[in-house]
Amino acid sequence: MRCEYACGSVEHGIARRQFLGGLAAGSAAGIVGGLGALAQPAAAKELTSAQKRVLVVFMSGGLSQLESWDPKPKTDTGGPFRAIPTSVPGTHICELLPLTAQHMHHLAIVRSVNIHTNDHGIGRYKMVHGRPRSAAADYPHLGAVTAKALERQNSSLPGHIRISPGGGGGRSNNASYLGPKYASIVLGNGNPPQDSTRPEGLSTEADVRRNDFRRKVNERFTARRRTAETDVYTYNFEQAQQLMRQREVFDVSKEAAADHERYGKHDFGKHCLLARRLLENEITFVQVSHSNYDTHNENFNFHLEQLGEFDRSFAALVGDLADRGMLESTLIVVMSEFGRTPRINARYGRDHWGKAWSVVMGGSGVQPGAVYGATNKNGTEVSDKEVDHANLFHTYLQAVGVDSTESFQIDGRDLPIADPASSAIDDLLV
Repeated sequence: MRCEYACGSVEHGIARRQFLGGLAAGSAAGIVGGLGALAQPAAAKELTSAQKRVLVVFMSGGLSQLESWDPKPKTDTGGPFRAIPTSVPGTHICELLPLTAQHMHHLAIVRSVNIHTNDHGIGRYKMVHGRPRSAAADYPHLGAVTAKALERQNSSLPGHIRISPGGGGGRSNNASYLGPKYASIVLGNGNPPQDSTRPEGLSTEADVRRNDFRRKVNERFTARRRTAETDVYTYNFEQAQQLMRQREVFDVSKEAAADHERYGKHDFGKHCLLARRLLENEITFVQVSHSNYDTHNENFNFHLEQLGEFDRSFAALVGDLADRGMLESTLIVVMSEFGRTPRINARYGRDHWGKAWSVVMGGSGVQPGAVYGATNKNGTEVSDKEVDHANLFHTYLQAVGVDSTESFQIDGRDLPIADPASSAIDDLLV
């Protein structure tokens, strides 16, 4: 669905920075220690037998909490929709999510998020990096941190995948000091990685000879002139070779026709089904986006249509992960950059609102069916147990067994994995 009434900010033409723009960040990759030691002792054994994974569904533009996880019916801010019961006795969500309501016993709602910003770019950065952007430092994306922390040394597949609703794919520059290995590979419109098939006119034998020659030349060159740039090139090329050999992992057309029908044949349905396929193939971090919730005009009509699309696909995905025994090892997070204003504007829309909104999580390490925090009667303030992006970031990592209070060793300096002034939401963790 195309949203014609968003705020028009730069962030809504989400710029996808090309990977080689981050070579400076990549130069630190060789000195970052492995994070295996950061796994909590109680979880270390489990990580070897049940690979932990993270699935993020990012509701781009700012999902309305009032039309989803924290409805306020029969109030002057509540809008026209009812609250409906869920599979958790006493917990209600908006009637626009009837299928998801049947799976809330697998999920938890945090209704008390305040990130102190109403800016798209700032909010998005805080939510996926756990800290505000700093002039002195750039921080790694949640996907880069989890891909590094939960890495399997013998895995030839990338650990950090973003499924984009558009674009041609490529590699992002969001791993910061962790290095290019952990930056996200973008599957543009859910398609397999770009240029991952051998040209028809090139035989297998010729391709093998060509790559053997390339490696010999590279080795001779790097023996005398090795730099961060040459390391980046070598790593990218070798991973591309591995991706070509396992291209079918990224091919959602291999899934059953019945599953395509269940998830929905729209882009979001296809992307959720691809996310399931990637998680089943032990990709550590997968992010899917649904857009565009920036409903300054006609908020209710838009959510009626868009959440119908989300509800079908998301409920199918949660149900499948549960049925396949994957929820215990897969953390699910549904987030936005902020929520929407309780006040309904003159255009029947809701504006940007980072002061009192909701995030949903479930699966690995999370108390199923929990509701944490609350907003007041009209949803204008957090009334109980306020948390922010930093608390959430710690919680995501703790839920998959990573000690978020530890640090990376970079050039002899300790750089905290998450905001050292913050902590996890212990009441949400199993």
